[in-house]
Amino acid sequence: MHKQTLSFQAEVKQILHLVTHSLYSNKEIFLRELVSNASDACDKLRFEALNNNGLYEDQPNLEVRVSFDAEARTITISDNGIGMSAEEATAHLGTIAKSGTREFMSRLEGDQKKDASLIGQFGVGFYSGFIVADRITVESRRAGLSADEGVRWSSEGAGEFEVEAITKEKRGTDVTLHLREGEEEFLSTWRLKSIVGKYSDHISLPILMRKEVWDAEKKEQVVTDEWETVNKAAALWARSKSDVTDAEYKEFYKQLSYDSEPPLAYTHNRVEGRTEYTQLLYIPSKAPFDLWNRDKRGGVKLYVKRVFIMDDAEALMPVYLRFVKGVIDSADLPLNVSRELLQESRDVKAIREGSTKRVLSMLEDLAENQAEQYAKFWEQFGAVIKEGVGEDQANQERLAKLLRFASTHADSGVSFADYVSRMKEGQEAIYYITAETLAGAKNSPQLEIFRKKGLEVLLLSDRVDEWMLSHLYEFDGKPLQSVAKGAVDLGKLQDEEEKKHAEEAAEAFKPVLERLKEALKDRAKDVRVTSRLVESPACIVVEEGDMSAHLARLLKQAGQQAPKSQPILEVNAEHPLVKKLESDDGRFDDLAHLLFDQAWLAEGGQLDDPASYVQRVTRLLSA
Repeated sequence: MHKQTLSFQAEVKQILHLVTHSLYSNKEIFLRELVSNASDACDKLRFEALNNNGLYEDQPNLEVRVSFDAEARTITISDNGIGMSAEEATAHLGTIAKSGTREFMSRLEGDQKKDASLIGQFGVGFYSGFIVADRITVESRRAGLSADEGVRWSSEGAGEFEVEAITKEKRGTDVTLHLREGEEEFLSTWRLKSIVGKYSDHISLPILMRKEVWDAEKKEQVVTDEWETVNKAAALWARSKSDVTDAEYKEFYKQLSYDSEPPLAYTHNRVEGRTEYTQLLYIPSKAPFDLWNRDKRGGVKLYVKRVFIMDDAEALMPVYLRFVKGVIDSADLPLNVSRELLQESRDVKAIREGSTKRVLSMLEDLAENQAEQYAKFWEQFGAVIKEGVGEDQANQERLAKLLRFASTHADSGVSFADYVSRMKEGQEAIYYITAETLAGAKNSPQLEIFRKKGLEVLLLSDRVDEWMLSHLYEFDGKPLQSVAKGAVDLGKLQDEEEKKHAEEAAEAFKPVLERLKEALKDRAKDVRVTSRLVESPACIVVEEGDMSAHLARLLKQAGQQAPKSQPILEVNAEHPLVKKLESDDGRFDDLAHLLFDQAWLAEGGQLDDPASYVQRVTRLLSA
């Protein structure tokens, strides 16, 4: 075969420009792609050798070698896999986006396909070499052909490539990259090893590089002729659970997450069916510092056939489970041509749903069987789980069972199930109150009648609680009811005598109420007598369905405009301060505004006019 110069079978200048400038997000990807191609070539040989053992020739051990020549400014990736004939080199390397692996896969049928563990099905991975190289040379000989049937392919990626026959004693393929100016960083043993460790550590074949030793005379690292394996060539998650010890799982977690503490829990499963994948997922012991950054990179690494694809696999885990660490290794996933981005598909959706359910099962097991461990988890990640109540409708019921709160009966760890089990006979709703702090919720005047009746109230003080409650309306058929919204109605829990007494008090206090409404018409939507107060003179509530004052404050703090609405002032007609309103001694307006301001402060609000409040208090104290 004479040396030929041929043209690529596509608008190659434009396509290669796209590959080298737009397709890949970082330069080091080229080594992952070329090592993956080399691994594929070895897998092809292993598969074809099942029917023809002679293809191994005198090299039964399959391997990939990575080397560099700093003077010549070249990096070479070699394999002793299936190799290519001259025709294959022309067809596969001369046509952009034609993948030899894909063609090979298309010829396999039935059980054969399951045995062919191949990944490269895109046809552009090879050309990623042009990201760092201005010329690529490929020397190859297909297994089974004679030594003089080798082929050399070379191109500068500018529209043409050259093909010529060569003599190549050993089967396989050598891909040599002639680096561009400015890409010297890759002419380093350390740099190449780190890239292999990051992307290709778990490829089943050994990846070899020349060993470096310290030369005391030259006072520098010197490359020797000895080759060493630079990848582990074994994926812990690909092993059977029975072969992996607890210590090995925990050690792998530390390597994966850079966390010095062991995980709180982990799960290792192989899922089979229409979508096949392996998952090894961990729950950390402590929350990371960037837990509340919803845009942070995910903690689950994605592999396809043990080749690392990305560590930002948001598509495989919902945002509210962003604290989960681990690995998902799929037999096949639809990736875009750069192998970096997941494409939406039923397979991706199935993996996401399966992984979410597995994490929730792990949490349910902790909550049910290891209450102490779950309490630690909730302290670190509970507020994030609450996000899922609104984001994950499909699992809302399961998430609701995992929620834990403080209440008037306990400072922490109260589940909805616990609350329901303690509900009084005749109680129809689950009562709760929201506040900026636990102390603020616990000391709210709105709780007074509930304490008197021995009714438990959930105390919610996380910033996410108000948002969560806008999506969660009931639990186990019991509606959730805020004690700070609407008129208090304890139904069967309030006896007839109490109701009668409240009605009489309201009727007797009616003239004063009218004056209060007039005095506070610019600040309160309504003023009414309440039965919810026992010790306090007044409290602030809002209409059922209106935005709570707490949520309005949160929106304001976030720089958002809350809808304008006036609260309702409820007064305790039996309180001495309120009774003073009945004696008109010229202080009515001061007392009315003082009642409102005190109620507003007790609810956690801030006064619009603190100076006026101070003046009223001063006048009343001086009288």
